[in-house]
Amino acid sequence: MPAASDGSVHGQPDPTSAPAPAAPRFRWGDLRTRALSAALLAPLALACLWFGDGWWSALLAVAAAGLALEWVHLCGGRLASPAGAAVLLGVLAAGAAARIDHELIGLGVVAGGFLLAWGLGRRASLAAGIPYLGCAIVALAWLRGDGAAGRDNVLFLLLVVWASDIGAYAAGRLVGGPKLAPRISPSKTWSGAVGGLAGAMAVGVAAALALHGGTVVHILPVAAGIGIAAQIGDLLESAVKRHYGVKDSGRLIPGHGGLLDRLDGLLTAAPVAALLAAAAGHGVELWR
Repeated sequence: MPAASDGSVHGQPDPTSAPAPAAPRFRWGDLRTRALSAALLAPLALACLWFGDGWWSALLAVAAAGLALEWVHLCGGRLASPAGAAVLLGVLAAGAAARIDHELIGLGVVAGGFLLAWGLGRRASLAAGIPYLGCAIVALAWLRGDGAAGRDNVLFLLLVVWASDIGAYAAGRLVGGPKLAPRISPSKTWSGAVGGLAGAMAVGVAAALALHGGTVVHILPVAAGIGIAAQIGDLLESAVKRHYGVKDSGRLIPGHGGLLDRLDGLLTAAPVAALLAAAAGHGVELWR
């Protein structure tokens, strides 16, 4: 039978030819779940921030306990063990010290708690949870304690970190492209990193101007620095999970995993924001 010019017989497809490549599909399967979780958690955080230092401290205490519990389990430890209990108590004690305006004591508790947990469990990875979590809790407690400026600073921090996360998620799935750190997190791309940074800078400028103004030339580097710190935190937590061979740190938050999965960027961005606020001075917004 005569063959058609495209290799088929009488216009029928050639069964030996390679199938046409499937159209690329964006991975939006978890978008709805992530959006619903964020719609519940974000207003809770903002309400506690707005209602005052007491509400914010209560939220931090709950978050600190949950984060410490996840960290101990992630590292294969037990909360009932001396080292596991030291991680929980060390993080909570550091936050409590910062809550009563003794942030330097809180940092001392972080250092001492790390050495104690290391000595009790002989596991540096488990003990590292105290500085990893404790410094962020101290920073968030200290930031909010600075009156109206503290409220604005924490709000600015949260919005920039959230914008970085959303920008990275959207750009990574829309654009894709080369991987950012395939050995650490195969799903992260350079386009996602750029999208996250762009989102952090755009929202940072908008938030600062809406709150108490400022100049764009000062706001942009601050927002960029916090956004970069947030992405480093995301990669750091991904590296820890890969080391322990788990996909998520927990199952508490649908679409996100555990608290560590949800707050990884904030854990590294908060100390950076606290340093910027300390440099700006008491009662001054950190982007000034």
